[in-house]
Amino acid sequence: MSEDAFSEVTPKKVRQRVFLVVVDDTKEMGNALHYACRRAQRTGGRLALLYVIEPVEFGHWLGVGRIMEADARATAEQRMQKLGAEVFKLTGSMPIIHIREGKRSDEVVRLVQEDDTISTLVLATAAGGADPGPLVTHVTNQLGRKLKIPLVLIPGELSTDEIDELTH
Repeated sequence: MSEDAFSEVTPKKVRQRVFLVVVDDTKEMGNALHYACRRAQRTGGRLALLYVIEPVEFGHWLGVGRIMEADARATAEQRMQKLGAEVFKLTGSMPIIHIREGKRSDEVVRLVQEDDTISTLVLATAAGGADPGPLVTHVTNQLGRKLKIPLVLIPGELSTDEIDELTH
């Protein structure tokens, strides 16, 4: 083989792993976030955070509905700023932020379908019960049909030390 043949070979560009975490008010979401941060840190990846504002139906009280939507948006932005700082502290990079309106489970599936940079969806199961939670149930029902990325389920009962041990 000639030297020219080697110079024409270019290394394949390695795609950065993006770990998606769905932000909600559950305790176990912290487990998903911690796991994703540790995996991103150890693999040179990055986090993406999705916050979904559930629709407010107020029909006749349009003005009240708009005020509630504005408050929900402000709450979402404040929460994402706080989590963004936490992610930066753990990983050294700012997360990709997604704020959407709609039904949470539908928006998760939609985002994964639209954004081909997302390589892994990280969710945590509800602690202490037989039901893993509504989002986990919905997403697992979509696997193979609409989601073409790995899903990592973190048990809600794990401590941060146990998560660190798993991701080491």
